[in-house]
Amino acid sequence: MPALEGSRTYDVVIVGGGHNGLVAAAYLARAGRSVLVLERLDHTGGAAVSTRPFAGVDARLSRYSYLVSLLPKKIVRDLGLDFRVRTRTVSSYTPVERAGRPTGLLVGGGERRTREAFARLTGGEREYEAWQRFYDMTGHVARQVFPTLTEPLPTREELRRRVDDEEAWQTLFEEPIGVAIENRFDDDLVRGVVLTDALIGTFADAHDPALPQNRCFLYHVIGGGTGDWNVPVGGMGALTGTLAGAARAAGAVLATGHEVVRIDTDGRTAEVVHRTADGESVVAARHVLVNASPQELAALTGDTASEPAEGAQLKVNMLLKRLPRLRDSSVDPREAFAGTFHIAEGYQQLAVAHSQAAAGELPTAPPSEIYCHSLTDPTILGPDLVEQGYQTLTLFGLHTPARLFDRDNDAVRDELVKSTLAQLDAHLAEPLADCLATDAEGRPCIEAKTPLDLERDLRLPGGNIFHRELSWPYAQQDTGRWGVETRHANVLLCGAGAVRGGGVSGVPGHNAAMAVLERPEI
Repeated sequence: MPALEGSRTYDVVIVGGGHNGLVAAAYLARAGRSVLVLERLDHTGGAAVSTRPFAGVDARLSRYSYLVSLLPKKIVRDLGLDFRVRTRTVSSYTPVERAGRPTGLLVGGGERRTREAFARLTGGEREYEAWQRFYDMTGHVARQVFPTLTEPLPTREELRRRVDDEEAWQTLFEEPIGVAIENRFDDDLVRGVVLTDALIGTFADAHDPALPQNRCFLYHVIGGGTGDWNVPVGGMGALTGTLAGAARAAGAVLATGHEVVRIDTDGRTAEVVHRTADGESVVAARHVLVNASPQELAALTGDTASEPAEGAQLKVNMLLKRLPRLRDSSVDPREAFAGTFHIAEGYQQLAVAHSQAAAGELPTAPPSEIYCHSLTDPTILGPDLVEQGYQTLTLFGLHTPARLFDRDNDAVRDELVKSTLAQLDAHLAEPLADCLATDAEGRPCIEAKTPLDLERDLRLPGGNIFHRELSWPYAQQDTGRWGVETRHANVLLCGAGAVRGGGVSGVPGHNAAMAVLERPEI
């Protein structure tokens, strides 16, 4: 914990040392501003960290966030980050039983192979051709929209003109995504695979007229201008580690163990009150950037907070001695688990799970998706584990809103993990439990995080991984020029709750820094 100069005025104080705060710190310090980052925890990185969660086991897992799509190459280049991602050889595998036989849909490995997989599943060419047309359309939108994320906010009409495809605009921005899915695809499994991108961390029905599912879908298909979700080499901690290094190298001060408890501002200068084990201190700043939720921002400034949207996901980290064999023997587990392995995510299954959760019940068939980081990037495992064939598994469950855990978080978590893994076991030729590694004390290497765990550990309101409902990537009333502005002229929001926030992107951090640099004096 570095000693701070209590009487010093910084150009910028950043509240929260997650990846967005570190991006902002690096940009601003490189531009010659004096920057102080105050982080409550004893480490920076926020939700984008790598940890060794299993005692005595050399496996560094991305504990919360786990894949990268929305991080612009521009940020990596601008900040000179030593950070790489690797593409996955397979996009997804979705097991199913048809006519009493285990089968599935493998997407990836080349156009011919994917076409053949669709034909085996659906008995014809129609679904594959519809798939190609649909994702050609989303690819076009991605190429037009993604570059705007690090530019001043376009108006709605400016973005519509940039997309320059009325069918695509109607499909993604105007009508529920369920309409497009049902009009374009016939197969229930294919429909479900498409819909999942609209439900990551978002509790919504495919036909919700408020379109939170569309906004979620949009952010999941525009990343990098391709929609690809890639594996961070070295895990998420590699990204935030190099960001922290870039910020320090540029002259920013990163102070961990400092909890900010109040921000007082007159719009021109601010005082940031922060607490350590030694008591409270005050530091002055010209600008304050808040890398926390809008609810936390309101609490710090004494403003009225809006109601947060609750989180709706289960995160499970596992270490295996070996990958399990599949009932569908036509697919190599090393391929099936290298991409996104969809479980209980047929279209009707997703609808039933949503309906049950909305009624306050745990889904009887909890939907989830799984992938194996170490197949693409074994560097997160110690050499001995790699030699012995150990692998990681990351599971992300859907349609489990925070309200379901209110009665007893620990008991409901255990019940949900058990039923979720049972859905996976139904497609395996051996129980997953037989493949789990054990830690130094003989315990299975598995940990799970519910929305309430995320609220406790990371102060995510309601456990929402996006801090609140995702926004459209265009200007609306009171969004400001960059989407980071607040009602206080010199206080900006640089976390996931900013316009164009959410996911591991660094975009809100970049945009808050640009907003400061455009107006160095207030």
